[in-house]
Amino acid sequence: KRTLLMLLRFLKTIRAIVFARLRPIAYARSIGVKVGDGCRFISIRPSGGTFGSEPYLISIGSHVTVCGGVQFVNHDGGVWIFRNTEPDIDVFGAIVVGNNVFIGFGAIIMPGVVIGDDVVIGAGSVVVSDIPSSSVAVGAPAKVIKSKAEYRASISERVDFIRSLSKDEKRNYLERKFLF
Repeated sequence: KRTLLMLLRFLKTIRAIVFARLRPIAYARSIGVKVGDGCRFISIRPSGGTFGSEPYLISIGSHVTVCGGVQFVNHDGGVWIFRNTEPDIDVFGAIVVGNNVFIGFGAIIMPGVVIGDDVVIGAGSVVVSDIPSSSVAVGAPAKVIKSKAEYRASISERVDFIRSLSKDEKRNYLERKFLF
């Protein structure tokens, strides 16, 4: 009986991994994450990975990219140190992500954070406080380093308008540009 239970748990885990990989938005919604339209979730990890242990406390707006390795943490695990004297103690915080947001690889979003609209969160950032709309935030802890307008101006000489090119055309263009 124990072996059968272990096998069933294993199969359930494999199913979740496959579902999360093939249909990440549907997977997120199935575990309770509120997700808007036109989102992109890259390399979502199931079972307490990307969306933590309380995924129903996460709300993500429309046109949001969540890169691989991102973690939404919606509880304060540090209260563990009080469990000997207060066994039922817990601290939670909802996480709200606005519309038109990019969350870079490996970022960590902590409990109670609100990320506004039109925001870029840099790779590896640890977001411990609210990030206002129309800003770029990076670091650990994440700090606003520029506005959306300043970000656009800072990349103006490096942008390429090639999204409509085929894969081969894109490769040829970039190889020529970077002299490969």
